Amino acid sequence: MTTIKQALGLQPGLDAEILLAHVLQKNRAYLYAHPDLLLSTEQLDKYKNHLMQRLEGTPIAYITQKREFWSLNLKVNEHTLIPRHETELLVELALEKIPPESSIHILELGTGSGAIAVALAHERPQWTIDAVDISRDALMVAQENAARYQLKNIKFYYSDWYKNILRPQYHAIISNPPYIAFEDPHVHQGDLRFEPQHALVSNENGLADLRIIIQQGYNHLHPGGLILLEHGFNQKLNVRAILNELQFKNIQCWQDIQGHERVSGGWRMKS
Repeated sequence: MTTIKQALGLQPGLDAEILLAHVLQKNRAYLYAHPDLLLSTEQLDKYKNHLMQRLEGTPIAYITQKREFWSLNLKVNEHTLIPRHETELLVELALEKIPPESSIHILELGTGSGAIAVALAHERPQWTIDAVDISRDALMVAQENAARYQLKNIKFYYSDWYKNILRPQYHAIISNPPYIAFEDPHVHQGDLRFEPQHALVSNENGLADLRIIIQQGYNHLHPGGLILLEHGFNQKLNVRAILNELQFKNIQCWQDIQGHERVSGGWRMKS
């Protein structure tokens, strides 16, 4: 029989600790508090399988099928992007810039795991949020995440950007769309190799979907409505130019926790 201490010795490191804790459904502190606890054959086999997956490059989040975002424990899988902490900036800005009123209607485009929509719905139960995605598999994950927190103020549904949205206009449009260029080598490195490519890459050097969202989004915003978009650290000027073309006002760009220009936005004219 194998103890926790011996199992961790098979592949020392943080990843191994996370995976073993996941198998045991305990936290990492438990591993060190019970080093001599014996693992069952089933637990050991599952742990070894997870280690092999990790050694082959599979992201931890896909192995454990969970990821923390905005202090929420969310389900993720190979049909969804892995939510990044940098994307929490979209949530932070939405909470800061949008009035906390019950009449507010939000549209999130490309919801994936539902991370942004779930975080906003959890923080603002008085808001109504429509969240869409072109992947039905991703929408199933998003619905599970909303159900986990018993959120009744989100509706998830299938749509290719604005094609099937429920309302003609919203008070805010929020999106973390595909913005990586097809030729960017990072797409074939690290965790990105395993994530759904349709949610990562876009034509026109990564700007095609951002352009569609901005150009079509103007008429889908109430006068005075806000659009917030995540983009690549080197796309600030391009996104600002597109927003300017549509005559958005008070255009701004905000930096993420690493100091990168990450989110741009602006407001539709009030009249």
